[in-house]
Amino acid sequence: MIPHFWNKYLVVIASFVIALILSVYPLPFMWRWWRPEFVLLVAIYWVSVFPLTMSLLFLCIVGLFQDILSAAPLGQHSFSLLVMAYVCMLSYRRVQNFALWKETGWVFLVVLLAQIPTAWVQTIFNRPFTWLLFVAPALTSALLWPLFRQGMERISSHYRISNH
Repeated sequence: MIPHFWNKYLVVIASFVIALILSVYPLPFMWRWWRPEFVLLVAIYWVSVFPLTMSLLFLCIVGLFQDILSAAPLGQHSFSLLVMAYVCMLSYRRVQNFALWKETGWVFLVVLLAQIPTAWVQTIFNRPFTWLLFVAPALTSALLWPLFRQGMERISSHYRISNH
């Protein structure tokens, strides 16, 4: 039996592992552009739950694992996660009072903002850049957010995880 104290850490790590797997799960070619940013969604959720205790080093390590899994330049996803964490930490109190539709719009903007460093790194390496690749994941991530948040809240309440 795992002590209650470790539930928080195990659930956070497990959710990031599942998000990393979903971020590289093979999809048909047409659907790859529309893949939600699962790692960013998990990070947004946990940073909003633990805004002052979420480790930026942990997010950097998760980003490096995502870089390795997706064969991206090292540091690309870490930088995106740090940008997202900074924005979430600045605005978590305000977002807690948002209606669900406003929160969904906020998630769209945060994911879009987090993708700017990724697009920048891709253009440095002379890889093609299209607006659809930039906006489509942010749109699908935002549309998925209400269901995703509800599922994560159920998991958090089941394992009695709170920000206290």
